[in-house]
Amino acid sequence: MSAPVPLYSTMMDVPLTVQTILERVRTLYFDRQIVSLMASGKDEAGNPVPELHRSTYGEVAARALQLANALTSLGVRPGDRVATLAVNSYRHLECYLGVPSMGAVLHTVNIRLHQDQLAWILNHAEDRVLIVENLFAGLIPAIRAACPHLEQIIVMGEPSATVENVLDYDTFISGFSDQFAYPDLDERQAAAMCYTSGTTGNPKGVLYSHRSTVLHSLVSAPKDALNVGEADTVMAIVPMFHVNAWGLPYTCALAGAGQVFCGMFSDGLNVAKMLEQEQVTITAGVPTIWMGLLAELDRAQQAGTPYALHHLQSLIVGGSAAPEAQIRAFQTRHHLTLKHAWGMTETHPIGTVSNLPPGVSVTSDEGFALQAKQGRAVPMMGLCLLSDLAEDGTPGEVLPHDGKTMGRLMARAPWVASSYYKGEGQANFIEIGGKLWFDTGDIATIDGRGYMHIQDRSKDLIKSGGEWISSVDLENALMAHPAVAQAAVIAIDDPKWDERPLGVLVLKPGADAPDHAELTAFLAPKFAKWWLPDAYEVVPAIPIGATGKFLKRELREQFREYRAAGVAQR
Repeated sequence: MSAPVPLYSTMMDVPLTVQTILERVRTLYFDRQIVSLMASGKDEAGNPVPELHRSTYGEVAARALQLANALTSLGVRPGDRVATLAVNSYRHLECYLGVPSMGAVLHTVNIRLHQDQLAWILNHAEDRVLIVENLFAGLIPAIRAACPHLEQIIVMGEPSATVENVLDYDTFISGFSDQFAYPDLDERQAAAMCYTSGTTGNPKGVLYSHRSTVLHSLVSAPKDALNVGEADTVMAIVPMFHVNAWGLPYTCALAGAGQVFCGMFSDGLNVAKMLEQEQVTITAGVPTIWMGLLAELDRAQQAGTPYALHHLQSLIVGGSAAPEAQIRAFQTRHHLTLKHAWGMTETHPIGTVSNLPPGVSVTSDEGFALQAKQGRAVPMMGLCLLSDLAEDGTPGEVLPHDGKTMGRLMARAPWVASSYYKGEGQANFIEIGGKLWFDTGDIATIDGRGYMHIQDRSKDLIKSGGEWISSVDLENALMAHPAVAQAAVIAIDDPKWDERPLGVLVLKPGADAPDHAELTAFLAPKFAKWWLPDAYEVVPAIPIGATGKFLKRELREQFREYRAAGVAQR
């Protein structure tokens, strides 16, 4: 008997490309506002002065097409990498839309990296053009000297007269038409490029396709994901150089939502003012952003001048876990919903969102507990847990989703990487049951309803007496203590138990350091006795990396020879 012949559909095979997003905003949402808080000169103390710039999708789309024509005139071809070193703004959004639509690859570079690492990434990606914010123009001579592949540098904003052989972005694009003949693109061609944070070894490049970008945007927008629609105004505080600002510039453009950018002004005061003034409905950032905002909201409320934020539906937190105490504080003191989303550079990034199921109140203990988890997988995102690698190097066994069993978190979706640029880091991609999965490096649990909860990064998990201790759970609990502003928990060597937890604390201004007994009593109701830290150290600050996460590697090195002795000032 012959093998069955598959019956194919009669559907059109229309490529999923960024060009369709650009055309959608140009024709349907041309009057929706794009608001940017830009740096305009400096005050007497030398600090940048914020100034509002208002634009529309129509203007952004026209300038994006002018940019495409201008880059074409420089000889930029499909597949060439065009790097940006820029803050969140309307100009950066023009690059997001214009560069991929001409077939080139938008490479967003982290502005917080050391210049040596910047140069390494620019060289590894073989970028031909760099578009740089004038705020960072001082880096240009060093970058140019270290990057032979870089042929042209374009400066966003008034370029400094001391920087030679650069083009002014606005002047450069102004001489070109806003009509552009789109090239035919394969939806699997690269649209954008982003490098991992490189916490271990050199950063690795991830290439996002046009197809993955459009699919990611379609899945991010619905109600049970980020809930973005045309009526919304979205302020992505997460940087546009970090995983495409969690995909929000594309998601908002596809949905027609207005966008607000606060650029380099992400302190609590400016964020609160922009949220109120621009009637923002959805905003997104890392926990340190929300710490600053919460402090400002508390200050204004105590002063009798609270901000009017009744229109703000959700604050999305990602990058690292927000403590439940912070989630409760926003809800109980300001009636604002802070909810987790999880993802990585390799997952484009959206993987899960902590929306609540029907019947669970946002103000209930169950609601707060669920919002403190990273949430349920968005459609088409597959998650599973694996045990440690077997001795022969095989992947390990698939673990149950019972909310208790911790395992290595694996991810699979049409917008999850299947490899790194130039084939590096292949050990992160594992075949399970004949299908390729990405090993996230996170240790997590998944409960029966599908709520995923990150317990730790695999390298940060503490193994004491053969049992795992989650540093994240301890950190979030410690940050609920009234004297503690920030907390990081790391492993220290122990001759009996192999590893034991050490709590590293930053105190709130004016607070006295709680002693060991007080902290033990504070944590004891929530954790088994053997989970509790053996000691605590109070430090002026915890080192934070380029993506807003605690640098526990530096803390482990700092306390490498530490021996527990209670609570100490350092």
